Amino acid sequence: MTLGQTMPERTPKPESLMMSHGYKPELSEGALKCPIFQTSTFVFRNAREGKAFFELAYGLRERGPSEELGLIYSRLNNPDLEILEKRLKLWDGAEECAVFESGMAATATTLLELLKPGDVLLYSEPLYGGTDYLFRHILSRFGIEAVGFPAGRGIGAAETSLAGPDLKERLAMIYVETPANPTNALVDIAGCAKLARRLSRSDRRVLVAVDNTFLGPLWQKPLEHGADLVLYSATKFIGGHSDVIAGACLGRKELLQRIRTLRTFLGTMTGPWTGWLLMRSLETLKLRMTCQMKNARYVADFLKSHRKVSRVYYLGHLKPGSPDYAIYRRQCSAPGSVVSFDVKGGEAAAFRVLDRLKLIKLAVSLGGTESLAEHPATMTHADVAKDEQLRMGITDGMIRLSIGVENPDDLIDDLRRALR
Repeated sequence: MTLGQTMPERTPKPESLMMSHGYKPELSEGALKCPIFQTSTFVFRNAREGKAFFELAYGLRERGPSEELGLIYSRLNNPDLEILEKRLKLWDGAEECAVFESGMAATATTLLELLKPGDVLLYSEPLYGGTDYLFRHILSRFGIEAVGFPAGRGIGAAETSLAGPDLKERLAMIYVETPANPTNALVDIAGCAKLARRLSRSDRRVLVAVDNTFLGPLWQKPLEHGADLVLYSATKFIGGHSDVIAGACLGRKELLQRIRTLRTFLGTMTGPWTGWLLMRSLETLKLRMTCQMKNARYVADFLKSHRKVSRVYYLGHLKPGSPDYAIYRRQCSAPGSVVSFDVKGGEAAAFRVLDRLKLIKLAVSLGGTESLAEHPATMTHADVAKDEQLRMGITDGMIRLSIGVENPDDLIDDLRRALR
């Protein structure tokens, strides 16, 4: 730098901006933290302002260059939701974000807006059990055909699943959950994006949506690999304390504008109290996820060496040459903190282990500060037929762990005692 030159401004990292981005203390009596705007409606300064706000809300005219949608009613917008959405965008580098009352609300609202009768939805298997049920049993009522393909088998498996009559011609979206729940099998996001572009036509763009709950928003960035949309159960790592239910969808502005509009009329947005809790959690997101990821490595290594464990499903154990290794190195920056393992002896042995855990709690969900354990075959994926479970790699002896922020030696001791 020569004399007289000014130092270029450095853009702060997302973890730094989580404390203040999108919030102006001077608008809230100087409060350091954003207040909870626990109100159903907002007062207009005059009738002309109310008219202008509704014109934008209902798309009656184009928004001006510096014009923003004003506060009308908390089903449309609320300061807690707006600030939360601005902060969530930073992690994924998204143009827009919409938050919802649950992860399933985010997924259902998104698909109902972007899919229509006659469309084909291609999705990776296995999925979270609730999403699987939505795809198999609910979307069919709206004339949407859901077609599955196995995660961890490469993009060729996805294309093979479209071999049926006119499936490729009717394909509207590729939906992937990667890593897969609960097997941690990976799906190539960039490969899905290439397949979607190849099967798109001038009058129909095939979209790619990624459930990024397991690794995001820290350890995987789907938009950087060609995805159009990123979805979260914000209940999990984003919320991170097992005390809130929420969801989020992020992506391109034009898509999110449509999704937000349907959210308004379905009423699936989250409330101000939930939005405030999520803002609080975002301040410690990187700290929590980093600690959980490091703890999970110790736990996974212990399980791998235990004589009563037949297999461990953990991204950190992938080796060069294995089918998922190249994908992991390309699209993931860390292995996350969800570890599944098979206990020798099937369901009965798995139940004995689960019933003997003390520090690790027997409960579904994941991503919280506390460690949890569950039995996918009879709990989160109970609705999936047994032959389908086995085809997807969900065994009777499988236990899924979500590793928390406890001392890793204590977690290992708990598992050692339970396995004994």
